[in-house]
Amino acid sequence: MKTQLKKDEKLILLTKPHWFTMIVPFFVLVAGIVIGVVIGSYGLLILLVVGGYFFFKMVERRNNIWAVTNLRVIDEFGVFSNNSKESPLDKINNVSYNQTLMGKVFGFGNVQIQTAAEVGSTVYTAVTHPGKLKDSITRMQEEYKEYQIARQASELANAMLTGQQSNKTDVPEELEKLFELKQRGIITEEEFVTRKTKLLNS
Repeated sequence: MKTQLKKDEKLILLTKPHWFTMIVPFFVLVAGIVIGVVIGSYGLLILLVVGGYFFFKMVERRNNIWAVTNLRVIDEFGVFSNNSKESPLDKINNVSYNQTLMGKVFGFGNVQIQTAAEVGSTVYTAVTHPGKLKDSITRMQEEYKEYQIARQASELANAMLTGQQSNKTDVPEELEKLFELKQRGIITEEEFVTRKTKLLNS
């Protein structure tokens, strides 16, 4: 995977298109070899074309990956260029998958992710074990929500504690000020005693 993970980000699942996607390129390669051998003179050119096509599809499959982390879903693809698309877990509204009969037999299918972005939805086709990809995304969404709730609760508790500490009066300092006011005759002995009692009981 070419995408760098963020701080505290963990890779949960990494998957790619099923090997079934290579069946057509494989048969094209075999047919090209047969035709190339039969034709003879232009056989080498045909072999180069079908060989290049098969190699291209192999590299394409290897570079086309879907990764689930504890923060986002990453979609990377491209052969001659690098492309990456991300879906943050808190922006994903719905995840679903479907499998044809062939997909059930061989273990592949399509996964659809609906997000709050303008694009709306993204479909990943021929995914290996689509149910596993879907379950990993929904599980990480739940854990992400729990993490966010816990973090907000912790921040709120710290804010309340800080507020309480900032509201606490420095008793010795206030007593010193009161004594100085009494010595200067600004407040009476009675006022001094009343305020001192109030401070000590606060």
